[in-house]
Formats: sequence, structure tokens, C-alpha cells
Amino acid sequence: MNRNDITEKIITAKVQQGIHWADVAKKVGQSKEWTTAACLGQMTLNKEQASVLGDIFGLTADEQKWLQVVPYKGTLPTSVPTDPLIYRWYEIVSVYGTTIKELIHEEFGDGIMSAIDFSMDIKREPDPKGDRVRVVLSGKFLPYKTY
Repeated sequence: MNRNDITEKIITAKVQQGIHWADVAKKVGQSKEWTTAACLGQMTLNKEQASVLGDIFGLTADEQKWLQVVPYKGTLPTSVPTDPLIYRWYEIVSVYGTTIKELIHEEFGDGIMSAIDFSMDIKREPDPKGDRVRVVLSGKFLPYKTY
């Protein structure tokens, strides 16, 4: 058994039971974005959070322990994503990455946007021409230091 096995079990139970990530997040007490990332093996849960997921997805005590292990983050099956939705994000970074970098550096100076001190919000935005996906990413700016 490994963390990937637990992720597959969670996804299987979600599909079989018709569970929504937002409902899981409410029970866990975190955002739907963070909770979904945790269920997909990208975040570390504490014992209480793992127990809640255990109840929702029918996980054993041993399986819940895997949710509390620090995962190998950033796992995709290929270096260039092949899933169309994930590929579009790759495309966005490929096309606009230098623009994002330039504008952040112009506004904040030399540094990075944290993916640790970070939040994300994904919402549906109604539009007469077809609903839009609204994604807000917010990360703390971390300047490079001299030493």
C-alpha cells in the first residue's frame, strides 16, 4: 500500500457515492481547493482531518496514516501534461509566464510568489456567451535576500 493507492480509493469512493469536493471540504474545515489537493495526494493532513476523510471515504486507520505523510508534490504522469485541461494551464504558463514574471518583478522587485503561503479560489462566473472559469491565485511575495 502507498499514497497513490489511497488516492485511487478516495476517487473511487467519490465517484461511487456521488460526493462533491465542496461537501468534503466543509466537513474537513478547509477550502475546497486545499481539500481536493489533499485528497489527490498533494497536501499533508493532520490526524483529525485524516479521520474525517476516513469516515467519508471508508478508509482504514492504516490508510488514514498515509494521508498524514508528507507527499511527493507536483506529481504528473508526464513532463508535458497530456490532459487537455491541465495542458491549458501549461500553455498559459508557456505563453504568459514571462509576462507574469516581468509584471511581478516590476511591482515587487526580485523574488518569487510563494506556493506555500498561498491560496486559490475557483468559481463559476456566469456569462451570456458561455460560463467562465474564474481562478484567483494569491501567494505571499518572497524577496531574494543578499548575504
